[in-house]
Amino acid sequence: MTVTPLAAHASDRPAPVFRGRIGRDARSGHYAVPGRYRLHLSTACPGGLRIAVTHSLLGLDTVCPATFLPAVPDCPEGGHSVLRPLYEASAHRYAGPAVAPVLSDDWFGRIVSTHAPDIMRDLDRRFGGDHVSLYPCGAESEIEAVERMCAQGIERAAQRAGSAGGEPVERDLALSTLLETLGALERWLVGRAYLIRDEITAADVELWVALVQLDTVHRNHLDASAIQRIADHPTLWAHARRLAAHPAFGGHLDLDGIERRHHARCHGLEAAGAAVQILDWAAHAAR
Repeated sequence: MTVTPLAAHASDRPAPVFRGRIGRDARSGHYAVPGRYRLHLSTACPGGLRIAVTHSLLGLDTVCPATFLPAVPDCPEGGHSVLRPLYEASAHRYAGPAVAPVLSDDWFGRIVSTHAPDIMRDLDRRFGGDHVSLYPCGAESEIEAVERMCAQGIERAAQRAGSAGGEPVERDLALSTLLETLGALERWLVGRAYLIRDEITAADVELWVALVQLDTVHRNHLDASAIQRIADHPTLWAHARRLAAHPAFGGHLDLDGIERRHHARCHGLEAAGAAVQILDWAAHAAR
């Protein structure tokens, strides 16, 4: 699956502040102990939704409890006031927004990580057990490739394709990148139940959340013609629909929250594609 990537801009997404990892034993500092760690998530956020799905697939409700946060942060700078004590305890004179997702250490009342990919990997490797592995041995490079495709070829490309302030040539290039990525994934999925293995892996989680964002957020800023071309990938969208029927996926869909978060953060113009939804996500969303 080869895709022409778009150049990343440092301002597109704030860099994570905390990058601690959970290790195997006491020598690591943050070592794996059931009940020691807690997740703080908003499933209206793509990173939070990815972690929530991972958490449910691994069955970690008691091993690593999750606290779910409102879709729209309650602080003017875009953070959650309930997370402020954790940030202030973890970084001297911390002045940034107290954003989610957060993996915290309940023993010390501090933050371990705010970086969703690291959190997902640590949940799987330190607490997942033998019954399921979302990062199977030998699959890391494939999963990383899917992560890049989703981040650059779907999410970033869709955002730029629908940008009201961009030049027409730039928007066309972004749309071409998006369609090229979707086409590569469509061809790859033909005859397959899942992306890279015969069972669900983190690659499927990454792709599913990217498609949720594409159809519930980015669609609002694309024209009807672009949406028709995006929808013309039946195998890809059938894969998304099948995963949405799984409780670990659809059970975390907060469509109202996604919409409220989008409108709170985005001041772009709504386009003709906003009225053309590709999948009926509500049929599988949490009630």
